Amino acid sequence: MDKTAVKNYAIWARTKLIEDIKYKASLLGITEKVIADALPQSTTQEQYFDIGTREPYAIRGVHIAQRRSLAEAIKKKAQESDYLTAYNSIIEEVAYTWFNRFIAVRFMEVNDYLPCKIRVLSAVDGRQEPDIVQNPFDAKLDYTSAEEELISQHQMNNEGDKLFNMLFVKVCNDLSKVLPQLFEVEQDYTELLLNISYTDQDGLIYKLVHDIPEDNFDVNAVDEEGKSVGQVEIIGWLYQYYNTELNDTVYDGSYAKKKLSKEWIPAATTIYTPDWVVKYMVENSLGRLWCEGHPESTLLKENWKYYLDEAQQEEAVQAELAKIKEEYAKLRPEDIKVIDPCMGSGHILVYAFDVLMQIYTQVGYTDKDLYWRTIYMVWI
Repeated sequence: MDKTAVKNYAIWARTKLIEDIKYKASLLGITEKVIADALPQSTTQEQYFDIGTREPYAIRGVHIAQRRSLAEAIKKKAQESDYLTAYNSIIEEVAYTWFNRFIAVRFMEVNDYLPCKIRVLSAVDGRQEPDIVQNPFDAKLDYTSAEEELISQHQMNNEGDKLFNMLFVKVCNDLSKVLPQLFEVEQDYTELLLNISYTDQDGLIYKLVHDIPEDNFDVNAVDEEGKSVGQVEIIGWLYQYYNTELNDTVYDGSYAKKKLSKEWIPAATTIYTPDWVVKYMVENSLGRLWCEGHPESTLLKENWKYYLDEAQQEEAVQAELAKIKEEYAKLRPEDIKVIDPCMGSGHILVYAFDVLMQIYTQVGYTDKDLYWRTIYMVWI
């Protein structure tokens, strides 16, 4: 994985996102100083805002409700601190939300995990225009008649970026059915503040697709020697690098004698765990739990690079350990449950799942059995 490219993009993307979102908010009369009222000529169907140009900025329909929702969110948060802190907090929240979604969609499209079954940020053949923009009706999405009309209108007017924005939001809302926490649709003002482009070579999407090698997202990628270079952990590294500047601010001494507000907690605690550390932890916890009670599981240990055999102990300690192993010997795979109290991106749980599947296989479960067992474990 090209960690330099990943880090450079994540740090730059945070700044770029915040700048773009602040600009979009300013068009709506919302700045770090004030939430301005709409101009007098506004109506219930159309609102206008003074942006210092001859023509005011106009919003219509659902965007009016979204703008109202944004203003209310800032005002409510300001009751906990002050207006500027609340404004910056909401902007940061929206930026982080969209960053998460860009990365998730990029990971899913490279690995063909998207339910819509078409690339959203890029094209399979390397074209600059994403596949979904080129062929929006090939996507497995339920368009309303109004959306179909709007798509056709954008196509006729050569409004590629407007179509791209619309389709990206549509995909995110569709993903909310399967990943509701990441693609929740409750805070609708996040959509209002989105302004992305696939044509801008200095934009977030272009750089995500072109600055970070696609292989870094591909879990099946191999190098010339056949060695796997796929990186399921790239999402975790992107999250950590995104918070680099915030983390530096927390630990540079500025807050040494101050109590951190809750908004700073993620920046202070987001530390990604490298893959080898994950494997060491899981193999010597879950793996040890099983192997100490089932010493016949030698093949499992041979596949675990970071498993450490028990060190020589005094007789008294060995006697106590023998009692523990007797209890472990009674364990069945179905009795084991795993919890990660600091889940983060979840890659510790992903490897724990792999180890569990190895244990199930070792006791005789077939692939068919494992399929249904997996469904059951995910369900509960």
